[in-house]
Formats: sequence, structure tokens, C-alpha cells
Amino acid sequence: MLLRLRRLVRRQGIIAIGFLAPSIVGFAVFYVIPFGIGILYSVMDQTSGGEFVGTTNYENVLASASFRKAAMNTLQFTAVSVPILILLSLLLALLLNGNVYVKRWLRTAFVLPLVVPVASIVMVWQILFDWNGSLNAWMSHFGWDRIDWMKSEWAISVLTLVFVWKNLGYNIILFLAGLQSIPKDYYETADIEGAGPLHKLFHITIVYLTPTMFFVVLISIINSFHIFRVTYLIAGDYPHDSIYMLQHYMNNMFAALDMQKLTAAAVMMVICILIIVSSLLAIERRFSRSLE
Repeated sequence: MLLRLRRLVRRQGIIAIGFLAPSIVGFAVFYVIPFGIGILYSVMDQTSGGEFVGTTNYENVLASASFRKAAMNTLQFTAVSVPILILLSLLLALLLNGNVYVKRWLRTAFVLPLVVPVASIVMVWQILFDWNGSLNAWMSHFGWDRIDWMKSEWAISVLTLVFVWKNLGYNIILFLAGLQSIPKDYYETADIEGAGPLHKLFHITIVYLTPTMFFVVLISIINSFHIFRVTYLIAGDYPHDSIYMLQHYMNNMFAALDMQKLTAAAVMMVICILIIVSSLLAIERRFSRSLE
């Protein structure tokens, strides 16, 4: 019996590997191998027939004022936009989880940005925040001065607004799934003991929603590093200084065929993301153990 079970497990393992093989090969060919080559380029003085230069390329990148500006802007954008996104999505998820009259319509409205192509979204926001756009037209109608939104300090605020609007629906779905997985017995017991709404929110909802929140924070941080696509479509290669991101720097290095700086910057960005992700996962595991 035990021998048959081992054969069955081995056969199922072989079948599983067969189904996973195309994805594994594709991931290796298009992600792992190119990234490994990039790491190699980052420690060479040139891509073809180069010599090993150690950390010279990393030192040159760190000494670059444009890289430091891009890194600071990226970190500031993540530090500001992600908490705003988490707070809004959590509040709206709590609202939609209750008895709201137009709950289905609101869910549809928040999910719609997920299915709309980025180019279409950018076009709408360009029409809204252009110098001759709708918002400036309304401001002129009320006698206020026009603002060049994407070429002033307001650009980072516009970008944060677009990011929150684009990712709000996805986070709401995740929070709703987490809220609906909390046993109702906890709330019923709290009601019997006379607990108020705030007590139930902080001692039941938030506590048991924390694992979901860690995941939502992680996904939001990763998505914040994808803002380059929207920024590039709205503001082009060289946007206002406040929205010059790390991907802008790497894109410009690619245009200049400076592969050493490009790969060095990419490796440092990946290391930064890995540190953030590993830290969040470690905190989440420790919190899960404390709940047990």
C-alpha cells in the first residue's frame, strides 16, 4: 500500500512538473537569465569584451545627482501615495461591507479602472489637467488663475491622485475578501458583552484583517514602482523634477546606451524592493504567530 502511494505521489509530481515546465522556462528565459546578465554587466566596464571593475558602476550611479533625485522622488511617492491608498481603500471596503443602498453600483464603479487600458486613462487625465484642460477651464470661469499642473510642483499631487484612483478598486476587493472571512461569531459575542462600534473595529476587524492588510500594503508598494508607465505617457521622457522617477533615469540610460549605469541602477532598485518585501513578510509572520 505504501509503495503504491509513493508511486502515485511520484507520478503526480511528474505531471505537475510537466504542467509547470512552460511557465518555469518562460520565467527563466525572459526574467531570470536577463537579470543575471544585467548583474554581470553592472560589474563590467563595457558589455562586449569588458573587464571586471567591481563596484565602480554602482559608485558612479550613486554619485549621479539625477539618480539621487529619481530615487528620492520614488521613495517619497511610495511613502505618501501608499498610505493614502491603504486608508481610502480600507474605509471604502468597510463602507461597502455594510448595508449600503447603492453597494453594487459602487463596487462596479471602483472596479472599472482595473479594466480600462492605461492609455485611455492617461488620455482622460491629460484632458483634465492640461493647460487648456477641463479643470483650468473651470478655474478660469470662476476667475482663478490657470495652473500648469504637470510642469509645476502640483505634478506629484496629480500623479498620486491617478495612482490612488487606478489601484483603489483592486485593494477594495482584497479588503472585502478579508472582511468577509472574519467569523460573525466574534461580532455577536462582542454585541452580547456590550462592545461599541469602535471597540469592535480596533479589537476584531483590524486585528483579524491585519494579514490581508500586509498583503495589500505589499501589492501597493510594488504597484507604486509601476507608476513610470503613467508618468511617461502623461509627461514624457523628461517630466517635472518632482515626478522624475527611477524608471525615468533607467530609460534615459537605455536611450544613451549606457548599459552599465542602467543595470547598476536596476540591481539597486531590485535590492531595495527585496528588502522592503522581506521585511514586510517577516513582520507578517511574526504577527501571525502572535495571533496563534
